[in-house]
Amino acid sequence: MVKGLEYIKVVNLFYSFLESEFSFKKMNDVVNGNAFYDVRYKSSERVISISYENIEDWLEVIVFQLQNGIMPDYDDKSKTYHLNQLNSSIMLKVAKVEISSNAQYFSKYKPKDDLERKLLKGARELRLFLKYF
Repeated sequence: MVKGLEYIKVVNLFYSFLESEFSFKKMNDVVNGNAFYDVRYKSSERVISISYENIEDWLEVIVFQLQNGIMPDYDDKSKTYHLNQLNSSIMLKVAKVEISSNAQYFSKYKPKDDLERKLLKGARELRLFLKYF
């Protein structure tokens, strides 16, 4: 099991591009015991949640499209986008050179375990996705 502060540290590192490239601002982190962690970033139009359920080993990256600055309901499929569903829709639009450039950007990170590999995969996919969103 990963500890909350370790999770937050890795997310802040792997997802730092949200602040530097896309002008997102970090929101308050949520650490619910050793069971659930959530790191969120916000822009004027979106909130991105990178959450992990430790006991279930479940990582989820979700993009919420804000409506007048308000978060939509989690179940609102028209404004709540799960990263794993979005990638198939944009991969046809992404040039191979962009995929290669994105991989090069993330090559500086060396994940040390399965969770870090999942977090890094999500970061790579999210960065490509945001360029087309």
